[in-house]
Amino acid sequence: MSITLLWAVDVYGRVYSLSTAGQRWERDDDMLLELKRVTAGKGRCWGIGCDHRVYLNMMPHETPIRYREETYENQRWNPVDGFTDTLLPTDRWPWSDVTGMNPQPLHSFQLPCRSWEWEGDWYVDQSCGGEPSQTGGWEYAVDFPANFSPDKKWNSCVRRRRWIRYRRYTAQGSWAKIPLDNPRKPPLPLCDISCGGWEMSDESGRYPYLWGVSQQGQVWFREGIHPRVPEGSSWEEVDVHKEVAQISIGPKDLLWALLWDGNLLVRMGLSLDSPTGTSWVEVESPRKEVEALHVAVGVSVVWVVTKDYKVWFRRGVNSHNPCGSGWISIGGEMMTVDVGLNDQVWAVGEDRGLYFRMGVTPSEPSGNGWIPVSAQWGNNKEVIPPRNECEINNQLTEASQASVLSCTDSDSELGPADPQNSRSDTPVVEAADPSVVPLGGADTPTLPPETEETPRAAQQDAPKPFIPASDSFINSLVSDREQTPTLQPSITEIPQEECEEFSPAQILPTPEATVHNSPWSNVDLEGAEAARSAQAAGLSVGGSRGLGLETSQGVGEEDAPVWAWISGGGCNVDASSQISWLSSTGPLISSLSLTPVQSAAWSEQQQQEKQQEHREEISKKPLEKSNSVWVRKGALRWWRDWKPQRWVDVGVALEQSTKPDGRKDSIFFVYYTQYDEKKYLHVLINEVTALVPVLRDCHYAFAVYTAQRIKQRWPLVLAAQTEKDMNDWLHLLSDCCCESRGITGPPSGQALWSTTSKGDILVHEPSFSLEAPAQTPPCDHMFWRQVPGHLRCIESNSLGLVWGIGWDGTAWVYSGRSGQQPTPGDAVQTDVRSVHVYENQRWNPMTGYTDKGLPTDRPMWSDESGLRECTKGNTHPPTPQWSWVSEWAVDHNVPGGTDKEGWQYAADFPTTFHGHKTLKDFVRRRRWTRKCKITLRGPWQQVPPIPLSDISLMPCLAQSRMEQVPLWALSDKGDVLCRLGVSPQNPAGSSWLHVGTDQPFKSISIGGANQVWAIAKDGAVFYRGSVSPQNPAGECWYHIPSPSRQTLRQLSVGRTSVFAVDENNNLWYRQGLTPSYPQGSAWELISNNVTKVSVGPLDQVWIIADGVPGFPAETPGAVCHRLGVGPMQPKGQSWDYGIGGGWEHISVRGNSVEAPRAPHPPPAGSSRSPLPVRPPAQVNGNAVGV
Repeated sequence: MSITLLWAVDVYGRVYSLSTAGQRWERDDDMLLELKRVTAGKGRCWGIGCDHRVYLNMMPHETPIRYREETYENQRWNPVDGFTDTLLPTDRWPWSDVTGMNPQPLHSFQLPCRSWEWEGDWYVDQSCGGEPSQTGGWEYAVDFPANFSPDKKWNSCVRRRRWIRYRRYTAQGSWAKIPLDNPRKPPLPLCDISCGGWEMSDESGRYPYLWGVSQQGQVWFREGIHPRVPEGSSWEEVDVHKEVAQISIGPKDLLWALLWDGNLLVRMGLSLDSPTGTSWVEVESPRKEVEALHVAVGVSVVWVVTKDYKVWFRRGVNSHNPCGSGWISIGGEMMTVDVGLNDQVWAVGEDRGLYFRMGVTPSEPSGNGWIPVSAQWGNNKEVIPPRNECEINNQLTEASQASVLSCTDSDSELGPADPQNSRSDTPVVEAADPSVVPLGGADTPTLPPETEETPRAAQQDAPKPFIPASDSFINSLVSDREQTPTLQPSITEIPQEECEEFSPAQILPTPEATVHNSPWSNVDLEGAEAARSAQAAGLSVGGSRGLGLETSQGVGEEDAPVWAWISGGGCNVDASSQISWLSSTGPLISSLSLTPVQSAAWSEQQQQEKQQEHREEISKKPLEKSNSVWVRKGALRWWRDWKPQRWVDVGVALEQSTKPDGRKDSIFFVYYTQYDEKKYLHVLINEVTALVPVLRDCHYAFAVYTAQRIKQRWPLVLAAQTEKDMNDWLHLLSDCCCESRGITGPPSGQALWSTTSKGDILVHEPSFSLEAPAQTPPCDHMFWRQVPGHLRCIESNSLGLVWGIGWDGTAWVYSGRSGQQPTPGDAVQTDVRSVHVYENQRWNPMTGYTDKGLPTDRPMWSDESGLRECTKGNTHPPTPQWSWVSEWAVDHNVPGGTDKEGWQYAADFPTTFHGHKTLKDFVRRRRWTRKCKITLRGPWQQVPPIPLSDISLMPCLAQSRMEQVPLWALSDKGDVLCRLGVSPQNPAGSSWLHVGTDQPFKSISIGGANQVWAIAKDGAVFYRGSVSPQNPAGECWYHIPSPSRQTLRQLSVGRTSVFAVDENNNLWYRQGLTPSYPQGSAWELISNNVTKVSVGPLDQVWIIADGVPGFPAETPGAVCHRLGVGPMQPKGQSWDYGIGGGWEHISVRGNSVEAPRAPHPPPAGSSRSPLPVRPPAQVNGNAVGV
């Protein structure tokens, strides 16, 4: 790492530098130089002198800084004299620049300032276009302006040649005064400057920018700064609608300014093409009642100090979002802060010591505590005389007029102060510059406690303790001067009561009046030293005022300066740097205002910790419970869901702040560029409702849902380069979501379980109001978290039992272990599924069936719907996690049957296909299938050996006590099975009991009171009678007629209700169910647009809707809740649509938390799902046993 410098200024304007390779502060060689503040960049440091001028110090470098001056000599040919400098009136000047528009004779070139010197005299450039020429440097052309060449032709009437002279910058390593603009009007005297912007260029550090603020609140930009012109060329005023007091620019395109009213401005649109930006945006102070005092910015951080000396950190700051998103309070009491390289933070404490923020990293930009800058004070250039007794009491001697008087008050006349009139209730009027840091009760040191040797009268007559602040030179008048009876007004007039309100620079009462009232009174240096020396002899007393916690010189050595300003913009330090004067073993300061008692108590605590054998080092945790910010950044791809729809490379950042009480708040940012304009999206983590892996163009993609995005059906879809990156981001975001909602451990027994068409498992923890009619939470506000594993369907109950079935029919039971990501202890779970494509053909009289279809036909290779073209070549596994395990083959196991070659026939596309050809069949299709496999780990235990197609657990209340939980299932061949021995202690059960049937079944469900309903493969409905704990298999099947002209596909049985779904996605309700007649009496149509239904133990109804009305482009499968379901209204009233886009199955059969019910008012509007006209209820005849 290269050697860099840390710059600082004391209250007398003396400039010091501290090398990262050294151990001592070095004062500048120019003893007469007095600066108010400095701002450092890579290889340079700027400063504002007390003479209102700007100074520059360029670091010495082995490559000299040279600038080439050039001018062109122009001549025209005439028949008498040949080529001569006598030109036509319309020609360019005889000596001009390259354009010919500006005259530049040789004698007009002057050195810009005394920092430059000529290297030699003018000479002719003998090359033409970079190549040697034999023409003496002349270039010829037909006329001005034209293309010049070294070849002289018969029609060459004009010529030119270039003269060159170099000048060298000789002020490297010293402070040079920047020349005033000439002939342009220079800016008014500046009160603040800031250097930055060097990382906006491809060549880092070569093109820094300099911004300034005048005393009248104007903002100025220094133009023409270049590696060959380090001081720039001129000042350009930047329009601003309010008066600015202080400004700060980071290494990139981040610039903030502080207003006189305490608010802040952010400059938008900074770029290489627009270095001064485009507009201002105002940001309020961190606290409305306390104005901002100082602002400092870095690459992607903003730090602010308010007038109560509290430090604040701005969240969410980025070049795409320069305004950020919120304020975080940081521990410590500082007067100014500065952000250096690598976003490292330096500060001048309230006690006038210098501090460094420990632990600042790209992932934790707020750091974790303050440590003092504990460098030694060098005496090789000038010995700083030790302070006398008065100085130990923080009384500064009279300073030089140049460093004491401000540029705003240089014409003021202040008489000596009268010590007799110095009372604690006499306010001191200050300049209204917010950059002026007034010192108040928390930072003005008190007098030593009264002793017997010190008479009270002497204390009353003693001058009040005072330290000048920053570059406030009214403040910096020493306290032992008499004040004139008439106070001099400042530039901005402030009412007296306002000054008394926010200006803490007042005469303090005696220590006896304050030490007991305020626990954070100022430190008595003598008391602190005496208290600490007895218990912390190994720790030396610090040279900074009012703290005494940093290492410093011993007795007899010179004292440290009283600091007013610091700049780390050129100091290359990071969290891993080993810097001798940044001791990581030192204490991290919680508050910079410690009483002697607190200092002694802290020292005693440290001594006790050192004596403990089990502790090897002092704890490095900060004493305060301050906020902290943690950031995780990365690069993903974002699916831009508007025209032109495409994947866009974006940067992402997850920012998490931790409050002192442990609460965490997180924001997820997505940064992108559109038409060269930087933009961003942000999602509050506590508003995220689901993180779902999705299928998008074979990418490792996932969707981020919020309540608003669910309503708009517009999730935020992101993709990673690798599966590991996707899983890392999913787990990180999911952990933050659960943490923000207080969700820990495995899912409860009341959870709602669901699966997606991709096979992912998601679970929702319900609240007590989930089914409360009066306060039903919106379905789109439900938070779904992912559970490791892969299933096709899932079933649960309130006792914590969860069973699932994979796509290959394998049964799995949930082991109950917590965690949202796989662990080494999880079992290996595999799943196999088939991918299908359809080959379509049309018949014509000439060639028979062929793949030449009509223009209106579907693609000859398509999916089942025929809307999307899918060939065997371009069809891939569902996600990159799957891998092929077979080749393409014709599938003969297709609903409706096939012929010997696998074809199905129909009259046209799309109609119902059948397995035999007739005279009216003009189209045909056959299905090709290929198997793929996925392997992962999850908290699931396999239940061999029978593959299953459906499963159902009996719903019950959470307080139920059952030795065995009834579980019914269907094998992949349609056999009915009953699982024995299932209990919370043995969720997998012990064995299967076969239940006889005369035909295969496709759906089964068991409800309250052991009601078992099933649907055969031909659509017939059956009810199993006499099922009980003593007779778990029941006695016989009773046939229940199906709805008229409808074939049921799936059903679900609750406590007292039965709902079923037919092949046309209609939802039916079974009427007339009573304990004496459990088969019911008739079917009633409830709704359409339903693919799956789940009825809970409280008869609550949840479905998977085929689509959401108004959003036809969304992928089928949306979670939907039936509202208004109750004992008097078991059919419910309307639908509440929730998350959608590929949901496959839902189970609400574990949610048995019964919320207090209230009379439900009639619905305000109609259902979002259109209700069909209900046919008359179909009355069934007598049930028949089979």
